[in-house]
Amino acid sequence: MSNLCVRCKGRGMCGGPCKILASIKSFQPKIEKEFSGSSPPEIFIGKYNYPNVFAGILSPAEFGETEYLSLPESWHEQGASIQDILGYRSRMIYSRFTSNIKAVKTTKGRFMDLMQEIAMADKHVDASFELEKKPIVRMELDGQNAMIGNPAPLKSARLESNPHVEKKVDYLTSDGDARSVTAINELYDSGIKVSSIIKVLSAGLLGLRTGRKLVPTRWAVTATDDTISKKLLEKIKYYQQISDILVFSANYLGNHYNILLIPGCWGFEVIEASSKGYFGQTENSEPIATWQDYEFYQGKKGYADSVTGAYYVNRLGVCEYLERVKRQASVLVMREVREEYWAPCGVGILREVTREAMLKKPEKFNSVEEALRACQIRFQLPISLYKNKSVILRENKEQAKLSKWF
Repeated sequence: MSNLCVRCKGRGMCGGPCKILASIKSFQPKIEKEFSGSSPPEIFIGKYNYPNVFAGILSPAEFGETEYLSLPESWHEQGASIQDILGYRSRMIYSRFTSNIKAVKTTKGRFMDLMQEIAMADKHVDASFELEKKPIVRMELDGQNAMIGNPAPLKSARLESNPHVEKKVDYLTSDGDARSVTAINELYDSGIKVSSIIKVLSAGLLGLRTGRKLVPTRWAVTATDDTISKKLLEKIKYYQQISDILVFSANYLGNHYNILLIPGCWGFEVIEASSKGYFGQTENSEPIATWQDYEFYQGKKGYADSVTGAYYVNRLGVCEYLERVKRQASVLVMREVREEYWAPCGVGILREVTREAMLKKPEKFNSVEEALRACQIRFQLPISLYKNKSVILRENKEQAKLSKWF
């Protein structure tokens, strides 16, 4: 999903000063070449110049319980505003180094070892850093990841506290015979946060020993959500179909969701629409931009190129619900992005707002049309925009049901 601000990077293509960069600069601390602080913990692996990528540690120049600076689970739970999140991210310094993705299998060196120790931690880790030069005061805007800012080349670093590592994480990162898919699902089943699983996967700590490598964080996010939801679907596809037409809804930071569940075999579709907000102008000059991806019972073929990472976080949230109630359904996820969502905060917050929706008591309806009318009340854009595009709704209307013959 492209958007003006991510492409523009503060160059004023919208016709005015960049609200995002102005907000970021108001929070950024004075940063020197040497600093100490508590990493939330957080690492970041870039994808530029792959397979020789930037890798590094994010930490503020302050000590204490800094987890809230990093976790979308925490942002959503606390109801953090976009301004809050920009403030959190602006305080983080990205101390980075260049590495080949396969360096995890060789003599790794002090930077790689330290980064991996921090990636395994489930609580903040105290560390001190010396940089080659002062960090660049800037932010990388990306609709997939939370914003990464203040990069600088790392000269030296050391831990000043012992990282606390969950036993399951320690066990599976040490197990060189477990495939990454197996490890991801075992970590999830043991209650490890999705954000934490993403970090250890990205740091090259999961999978067969001979095949381990760094995974760009952007890819690790999608791989984790995709892997977990596929495992859940192996069971969901054998459950009975739901008996009612259900609608779940929630909103956060200008992301408004209506999630429609229809009796039927597994099918999943995400349609997103925006007329304003940080998505800005549409490339084809249409007043409303839309993005759409879907799958049927056989599963998704290839990557969700239109909706991208949001597709997989939405699917995970829905699959978690269907596994809880032991049912399957055809699912249409409708997202309306409003003007209030003026800065990208990563797909992690969309995972959490989907989960919030699926934890609420759903509305029940006698027909799809009645359900869509209820969805319209919560949307500003016309519901017909979603209805006319939806492959799931068209399939539901045209597909004959066994019940028709009895």
